[in-house]
Amino acid sequence: MADTTGQLSDNAANTPAARNAIGALIILLLAFAPQLVELAMALAGQIAALAVRSPLQVMSAHGAALVESLPALVRQWAEGGKITLRSDALIVLIYTYPLMAIALFTWLVRPRAPQDYFGGVVLMAIALFALGAASDLSGMRGFTFGPGTAPRMLGVLLLGMGAAVAVIGLVTEGPSLQIYHWRGPLFVSLAILSFAVAIRPLGLIVAALASFLIAALGTSETRWGETLIVGVVLTLGCALLFPYVLGLPMPLFPRLLVQ
Repeated sequence: MADTTGQLSDNAANTPAARNAIGALIILLLAFAPQLVELAMALAGQIAALAVRSPLQVMSAHGAALVESLPALVRQWAEGGKITLRSDALIVLIYTYPLMAIALFTWLVRPRAPQDYFGGVVLMAIALFALGAASDLSGMRGFTFGPGTAPRMLGVLLLGMGAAVAVIGLVTEGPSLQIYHWRGPLFVSLAILSFAVAIRPLGLIVAALASFLIAALGTSETRWGETLIVGVVLTLGCALLFPYVLGLPMPLFPRLLVQ
């Protein structure tokens, strides 16, 4: 995996202030990733003549959410009623604002182990996004798991682990930022996207096994015999866990076989 997408220059890598500024900027861009992705989708929708929000509508909605979400939350909380916020406001409160604060903190401090610190921040970003995406799903009712229970539990655990790794990177000596490779992140991202696209038409069994095998392409050290066995076992576990144990309405088999 010698191919890389790039790395910091020697001067930037050896200057803590430069590294902090670049790291803070990257985290700030990550904070606005959902808004930027939706804006890109709106632009693509305009080109392909799809029925999506226009880029101007996307920008105005997210701009209003950035300004109004926190005052709206405080006002509804003070009134004592049920807190009801739009999805744009929820993603700002749960994901964007915390990462903006982390970006400011990163700009002010000098991590002693930058690799651990920024790795922990990335884990926190993934956890915050998962919590924001699951914010409109119902949780537990008594002893019954709701569709939002597992994502919230995993999100909180990942958030705690990421925070712990980031704190370790702040207070202990460790490795600096290294050259990063494109193959692993590319195929893991493709695996996630393929699962999201294939889960409805192909069902959980096919989508889970296919996404696992796609993720295995992220390293040249994969042993395909062992990988296939592990993939089948994990797929069977998911087929039992999500529809039957957690009660989530996930199709198991391809739509053509069920109809």
